[in-house]
Amino acid sequence: MTFFQDFPVPPPPPRGRAVRYVPPAWAGAPLYELPVVVQIGQFLHQSPTMVMAVKSADVFSTGCSFDVSWAIRRGGQTDEEWADLNEMFFRPGPGPRRGTGGASMLLFGAALPDGSKSSTGAHPHGFFEGTEEPDPPVLLMRNGAGNGGDDELSGSGSLWLWPLPPAGTLQLVAQWKDFGLEECSVSLDGSRLRDAASGVQKFW
Repeated sequence: MTFFQDFPVPPPPPRGRAVRYVPPAWAGAPLYELPVVVQIGQFLHQSPTMVMAVKSADVFSTGCSFDVSWAIRRGGQTDEEWADLNEMFFRPGPGPRRGTGGASMLLFGAALPDGSKSSTGAHPHGFFEGTEEPDPPVLLMRNGAGNGGDDELSGSGSLWLWPLPPAGTLQLVAQWKDFGLEECSVSLDGSRLRDAASGVQKFW
């Protein structure tokens, strides 16, 4: 017999099963759906030093996730000017050697056929305060990433649009004044995206 045998350790209380958080439909793509991929392959902007493109759309039952990418090639910038562009690229907003703000950052927008519209600038951090459902439509930037070096900067992200667009022409709009990109857009077929949702498959 040992000393600690007189002091049995009680079993832990039952923990129960944790409740999985399920984000609301407006906040992002459903967790348990296999989307239909719609090929887009259109340039929002194309110049000798900058390209921005919409590659494809993952269509879910509640909305669309657009795969967007961009690349910036160094032109005649000095080392100091290129360093400033790197600073704006990876740390957008006001800086010590520039007076930029939210309106000059990378912005995306969506104009729906019914006249409604939304912008990532309205929700720059990708979330809403409070728990009430926002008025549709909602456009959020998700999964943003980027890299760069001495000669090029590149980035990508997903634009979550809720709800599915109605039939008609859907416009995706971009603007990035920090990098000299004025407002530009592409027109997409809202009917094509909405119809694709019929092929979405549930996990279970």
